[in-house]
Amino acid sequence: MTETLRFLPDRKAWLRAQIRLALVAMIGAMLVLKLMGNPNVWVGAIAGMAGIALRSWYLASEEMAAEWVIDGDTISGPLERQVRLDQIERIRILGSFVQIITKSGDKHLIKYQANPLATRSAIQTAIEAT
Repeated sequence: MTETLRFLPDRKAWLRAQIRLALVAMIGAMLVLKLMGNPNVWVGAIAGMAGIALRSWYLASEEMAAEWVIDGDTISGPLERQVRLDQIERIRILGSFVQIITKSGDKHLIKYQANPLATRSAIQTAIEAT
């Protein structure tokens, strides 16, 4: 295989994931306050949203820079992760993430893909071509 494939995170997929996470945090915080008997349950919504907004702002540059590359018989990702294509046992889709599971049980996430089905298909095609 001579073609290099690149998988970059999609900003829209990232934003959708942050909105879902914020909704879960808001509901969770409100539920905790309700169970504690706090009459100001609405504060949980603000706290949940603020917490996820701060987390998202802090992690955005790192998450948007995460790039996975298939070059030859290896897929490489952030933090010097490398997996030989012949060592991939399974490829799963988890929302906008594509999970690679190796024969040794290692798991890697290619996060925030605009089209996770196309990403999985491209990886599978690369595996078959090696």
